[in-house]
Amino acid sequence: MKTVNYDSFVEACDKMNRTVKIQKCLDKDVAPTGEFYDKVVLWLDNHENYPKWIYRVYPSERSVLKMSEEGAQYICVSNEMIIGAFAISAEPQGDYHNCRWSRELEKGTYMVLAALAIDPTVQRQGLGSEIIRFCIDKARSEGFKAIRADVVPTNYPARRLFEKNGFIYAGDVDLKLSIGDIPAFSMYEFNW
Repeated sequence: MKTVNYDSFVEACDKMNRTVKIQKCLDKDVAPTGEFYDKVVLWLDNHENYPKWIYRVYPSERSVLKMSEEGAQYICVSNEMIIGAFAISAEPQGDYHNCRWSRELEKGTYMVLAALAIDPTVQRQGLGSEIIRFCIDKARSEGFKAIRADVVPTNYPARRLFEKNGFIYAGDVDLKLSIGDIPAFSMYEFNW
């Protein structure tokens, strides 16, 4: 099993004049990561809340704790501050099997990228793309065959980010999550 190559990520961060480290969210990081998501959601609420996240509901310290316990929560740290967070797991949230994927894969053979957030002060500097490349490298090195993601259909920035990084739109699907004003999610896949 090979290890994930962080060189391209570090190189891109150097170009942004900061050192950024991607690391698993540890017990000591759970509360600060929850606070980071709270800060992002408040910013979204005052601008345009494309992902329709709910302050202190999702993503929140509770969801961070759950993903952290599963070893799926990651954070991006620069100068001892969290500037990004995401979860990558082999456990999809909702009925992923209802989607018409271009490549049928069994659960457990692909990873799912979720709750990707970037600090508003460092958005549009390439960090989102670097996180996606990190996730692709991680999934490949661990023997997975693809990465999948679900996006609120009106989350245009996330959709552009995934498409810019080679993800293919796989249709809108009701994931049976019973989220009031989100009857379906736009599904994306990146296969190799």
